[in-house]
Amino acid sequence: MITYSCSIETPLGAMTAAARNDALIGLWFLGQKYYPLAAGDWRCEPERPIFQALRHSLSRYFSGEEAADQPPLAPQGTPFQMTVWRELLKIPYGETTSYGQIARAIARQAGVESMSAQAVGGAVGHNPISILIPCHRVVGSDSRLTGYAGGVERKEALLRLERVFGYR
Repeated sequence: MITYSCSIETPLGAMTAAARNDALIGLWFLGQKYYPLAAGDWRCEPERPIFQALRHSLSRYFSGEEAADQPPLAPQGTPFQMTVWRELLKIPYGETTSYGQIARAIARQAGVESMSAQAVGGAVGHNPISILIPCHRVVGSDSRLTGYAGGVERKEALLRLERVFGYR
């Protein structure tokens, strides 16, 4: 299966996008934690429609608008990671949640008493589609900015862009 890629410039630095079967499988800041090792083997085709749609979506986002017209997403991960990433997609633009809140939501869905917030944090940190799957909207239980694979300074900048209270 061919993975297509392109580089996209953003106000927070260059990003690499990857797609398969006309769906986005990754969007990473260059050099961020968990940047894919296989990126050098991908076919660079920046004019593919999926990347044009991504550029449009990111342009709107960085202009301060909620990107309602996201390109199709197809992140690859374990079943647990996929569950966490689906929860991230539920976090509204301009709002935050905590790792513990996500853990409690997943526990309720699974019909179990509790879920590890640390396990949720690990899955959040491995989110392969930055910004569009909004892992930057997850903060510590005391609203502190905690890790972000793209760097905590970028996380803060994204929250400021969304005008999240406390980060304006």
